[in-house]
Amino acid sequence: MKRKHQRALGLIFSRPVSGSFLRRDVEALFHELGGEVSERAGSRVAVVLFGEVSVFHRPHPSPAME
Repeated sequence: MKRKHQRALGLIFSRPVSGSFLRRDVEALFHELGGEVSERAGSRVAVVLFGEVSVFHRPHPSPAME
């Protein structure tokens, strides 16, 4: 796993959760783990990872996850 993806995992699981990582970094992490990211209606994104489907809302106008 690339250092960039390890950093994203560290930020996601830190306590308190950091709000300083970007949406595109999280999506890249999903791809690295073998997930499939697809667009849904509006600002929603579906992620299929390890046989599970999750739907997320993309934040806007800011690209940061909050």
